[in-house]
Amino acid sequence: MSNLLLREFSLVGHRCPIITADHRDYERYRKVWNGVADRRPAAIVRPQSVDDVRKVVHAAAASHALLAVRGGGHSLPGFSTCDGGLVLDLSDLTAIAIDRDTHTIEVGGGALLGDLDRATVPEGFVVPAGVISHTGVAGLTLGGGMGWASRRYGLTIDSLLGAEIVTAAGDVVWASATSEPELFWGIRGGGGNFGVVTRFRFKMHPLGSIVVGQWSYPAANMRQALQALRDRAHGQPRDFTLNFTATATGLSVTAVWSGDAALTHSVLSPFGALTDGGIGSVDKLPYLSLQSRNDEHFAWSRRYYCKGGFWSEITDEVIDAIMLAIADAPTPDSEIYVLQLGGAVSDVPDEATAYTGRGASYYWIAEPVWDVAADDDRCIAWGRITGKSLSQLSMAGNYVNEQADAGTVVALDAYGPEKYQRLACLKTRFDPHNMFRLNQNITPLA
Repeated sequence: MSNLLLREFSLVGHRCPIITADHRDYERYRKVWNGVADRRPAAIVRPQSVDDVRKVVHAAAASHALLAVRGGGHSLPGFSTCDGGLVLDLSDLTAIAIDRDTHTIEVGGGALLGDLDRATVPEGFVVPAGVISHTGVAGLTLGGGMGWASRRYGLTIDSLLGAEIVTAAGDVVWASATSEPELFWGIRGGGGNFGVVTRFRFKMHPLGSIVVGQWSYPAANMRQALQALRDRAHGQPRDFTLNFTATATGLSVTAVWSGDAALTHSVLSPFGALTDGGIGSVDKLPYLSLQSRNDEHFAWSRRYYCKGGFWSEITDEVIDAIMLAIADAPTPDSEIYVLQLGGAVSDVPDEATAYTGRGASYYWIAEPVWDVAADDDRCIAWGRITGKSLSQLSMAGNYVNEQADAGTVVALDAYGPEKYQRLACLKTRFDPHNMFRLNQNITPLA
């Protein structure tokens, strides 16, 4: 760590732990979820309070240190770490408080989705979020957030009521519909470009009981299964949602029903008979189990690349592209994952938030998953080739959270020129020197 940064830390009088390369816990704390992002920061700082965060941001700005902000550490491009810079690790800011009278919940910036679910689900509520429990609440929310409850209740940002943000100037700002509304617009999809979010306030929604159907189909029958799935998913009510995962060995389909119990069989059973060879069942499944069922597959320190996009529909051309790509998948765990959207996600006007893609019916991800560094080149190449192929059949706009490549082009593609310009104006106001640049970056205006 530089002498200048040490001096700035001493000047601001911080009291939070600083972990450098000679610390016994350095190897533990420098690691992030994606094993490809194997980097060595000069120091890792673990704030214990909002004031600590403010002081760390001030010291980083004064010393011109490269700053990475880590919530859950799930950033696909590795934005939550860096080489030679400073990592602001929010892992200790995990306090959660429920207000039962207003059906709201406040969540610390270092909390994980599992923390959020374990607080809300036993109370009979849910905040729509992602599908892997060790994902960070902060990163997921700031990009938009989507999962099993999104067709019922919208994106994660649609339940966001406000957020506490430490800006590049070291100020602590509350952004909501009535306080800093333009910043509130920007953080709902604009990522971590505008500061460090230390606290979120969400609206909770009734969960109710859910029934889950899970089936697998052999690779030889995948085309027929996808064609039938497309037709049967069309026009389903928002109490229904599904996803499917295509791999070289076959197709996995999950359908979730949270509506009238009397309709469960008629809604779900057709997805277990898409074509010959389907194996699976329909059962009640605890929501916490549904939320964590992919945790092991997407375990920490495995290696990942990802590119995603939106489809208005699953056309025959889309199915052809899936079949062609997955036949060349580089590892058994490499996949094309598709989540059904629509419903409440489409109720919000696209211009209401920075997130772009409200009109999509499906979100897709091309994601190679592997374990050995020697396979990096071929796995990443497959991800890029597959992503390009599927992108050519996709809608405009994108979801910044699941793009493993980085750069201004990614942000422009995600938001489009009009929203990007609005975000750039906001960036210029709150971070004119682009201190928060380890993200899908919005460049401040000259």
